[in-house]
Amino acid sequence: MIDTRKIKLTVNGRACEREVETRMTLADFLRHELDLTGTHVGCEHGVCGVCTVLINDISVRACLMLAVQAHGKAITTVEGLANPDGTLNGLQQAFREHHALQCGFCTPGMLTTLTEFLAHNSDPSEAEIRLAISGNICRCTGYQSIVAATLHAAKALREGKS
Repeated sequence: MIDTRKIKLTVNGRACEREVETRMTLADFLRHELDLTGTHVGCEHGVCGVCTVLINDISVRACLMLAVQAHGKAITTVEGLANPDGTLNGLQQAFREHHALQCGFCTPGMLTTLTEFLAHNSDPSEAEIRLAISGNICRCTGYQSIVAATLHAAKALREGKS
């Protein structure tokens, strides 16, 4: 017999209710139950950061959390970061302009991690940004373009342009 539970949560601003296996990870729930495939799965050990989502505005590794643990919570995936009209938000646009993505595999986790970071630090140094993303592995960019994009987005936020 498979153990299941009913969960209710909000994902990207939309109420959601599902019956899920108690052993299903949040990453699998988002990808397979809600078809939100922007949340990637990499190491499945919480090391690489590609599965990072925001839960109640705090970055969390979706591969380490069970879907049932998200009951009653608000989750934001990379799909939920765009502006309400569907255009890219300031951080996403800065990533685009500064070529801060190449293969794109780490990008959703980077964006969600940096979204939380910028919400608490609107004037970060390069060192602070590097520390903020130290739990996110990128094999393509060398991180400099990600740091440059984040500095640009932070400046735009401070100036009210984003």
